[in-house]
Amino acid sequence: METRIFPDAETVACEAAIVIAAEARAAVSARGIFVLAVSGGRTPWQMLRALAGESVPWPSVQIVQVDERVAPAGHADRNLTHLRASLSQVPLRTEQIHAMPVEEINLEAAATNYARTLAQLAGAPPVLDLVHLGLGADGHTASLVPGDAAMDVTDRDVALTAIYQQRRRMTLTYPLINRARKILWVVTGAEKVEMLARLQAGDVSIPAGRIVSANALVLADHAAVEK
Repeated sequence: METRIFPDAETVACEAAIVIAAEARAAVSARGIFVLAVSGGRTPWQMLRALAGESVPWPSVQIVQVDERVAPAGHADRNLTHLRASLSQVPLRTEQIHAMPVEEINLEAAATNYARTLAQLAGAPPVLDLVHLGLGADGHTASLVPGDAAMDVTDRDVALTAIYQQRRRMTLTYPLINRARKILWVVTGAEKVEMLARLQAGDVSIPAGRIVSANALVLADHAAVEK
């Protein structure tokens, strides 16, 4: 696991955009497509906005969600709401953003259908080109949270969680995330110091510690690494 430290969250966001753009160009050159999985969060939205200033082969980019809250369309709790707003300045067609179908009545069937979408985009089993992850102060990543049954899913690429912070979630699972060609961690803020240290140490007692480290890059600000 490689770690790069920057002065502040804004710089981390810009550097993450540079990494994503480079990975996109390489993937499209090699395979004709770049499948990017995006998590939520303030710094990630800055990261996506910064992509507007980078050289990205947008016609060949497909964006999927790492996780999503079960909430109505357009709700502020939805990662999709912010994702679309953050990418409003880049030439992406609507059909290039693949929303987790959390508005469906049958959420189990919706999760299965999203897994099928991923397979259509990235093969069977799907191999995503880059998965962007954040790190919670409780050690969670994606919506793989301490004690939730989704952490133990090994036979599905998409799962549902119990209620966490007032909302059920749909999330990618460890098998899918760990097949990714590249993992990009974006970690900012002083509340992340302990968990970032545990992530770097490979502590599998926290959810984030169960993500493979071989192809992982951590971009963090000074606040997240200073004791």
